[in-house]
Amino acid sequence: MKKTIVALAVMGLGITGAHAQEMVVKLGSVAPLTGTISHLGKDNENGARLAVEDANAKGITIGGKKVKFELIGEDDQADPRTGTTVAQRLVDAGVKGVVGHLNSGTTIPASRIYDQGGIPMISPSATNPKLTQQGYKGIFRTIANDVQQGSALGKFMVGPLGAKKIAIIDDRTAYGQGLADETEKAAKAGGAQIVAREFTTDKATDFNAILTKIRATNPDVIFFGGMDAQGGPMLRQLKQLGVTAKFVTGDGGCSPEMIKLAGEAIGSSAYCSMAGLPLDKMPGGAEFRDRFKKRFGTDVQIYSPYAYDAATAMITAMQKADSVEPSKYLAALKTSAVPGVTGNVAFDEKGDIKEGAITLYQFKDGNWVAM
Repeated sequence: MKKTIVALAVMGLGITGAHAQEMVVKLGSVAPLTGTISHLGKDNENGARLAVEDANAKGITIGGKKVKFELIGEDDQADPRTGTTVAQRLVDAGVKGVVGHLNSGTTIPASRIYDQGGIPMISPSATNPKLTQQGYKGIFRTIANDVQQGSALGKFMVGPLGAKKIAIIDDRTAYGQGLADETEKAAKAGGAQIVAREFTTDKATDFNAILTKIRATNPDVIFFGGMDAQGGPMLRQLKQLGVTAKFVTGDGGCSPEMIKLAGEAIGSSAYCSMAGLPLDKMPGGAEFRDRFKKRFGTDVQIYSPYAYDAATAMITAMQKADSVEPSKYLAALKTSAVPGVTGNVAFDEKGDIKEGAITLYQFKDGNWVAM
């Protein structure tokens, strides 16, 4: 009887020891999970979640311990104040890195919280140049910025679209206004005249007043800096007003949801840009699309491949440094070159992606088609 008890005790110690060798590592994911662009936010979170699940399936060992990564999803509601609140919550929860936020307007103020907490953050979708111009050493993005995107949009409108008169609308967010500003610079440099510059909000649904003013200027092209939740209804109202100008928007409207919201009003004179390659032209795009659909039962919206690559780059840097501590793996993150779904993931000295591509799309046959 005593021998049995001793044996059980020894077995118990062995089980405890085995469990002690597994280390849970928390990673944060922040995006708007409620509200008008929650479809984009959930897309981001699912991209990061798939990367975490893939890492766990590999049985990664760091510092001599098997690691189980755990993703903590937070909803910032696309609101800057909420963004800083949830950022602090993640720092307090002891996360070792953060994938997010989605919007530039939430990412920029939240980045200060992460910097103060010593937590690396990689945004898969915040494109405002200011994000990586603040001098924070642990802030990165896996997507091209608005200087690159705005330049491409301005040149496209003046060149292939032949626009001489351009009207610009933005939603007054860090993203929408920032992209509109860069697009305006490039359009002016190309010789176009900006005949109107109007603004709305990222919560608005009625644009008739500003669109009526724009109609009077008879523009060749209308550019909108903002998200699909406003872009879709805006296109509907433009059609109702009989405006025939071409419509161009950035990556915030380059989504399946934009097509759904605009309905028949979208027409063949609608264009958008994406800070990246088309999904089918990404090195791992086709496989990612199929796996994503199988796992989550929904199609890729826009940014999930970039969120996947952000989480993967972070985890790879931990492996390279053989540590999950930010102070130790940050150097590896800065110098790593990781083959990702979207392409080669490597950052410059500011934290911007080195090989950021821009692709232009036209609406054709029910979809956004790369030009």
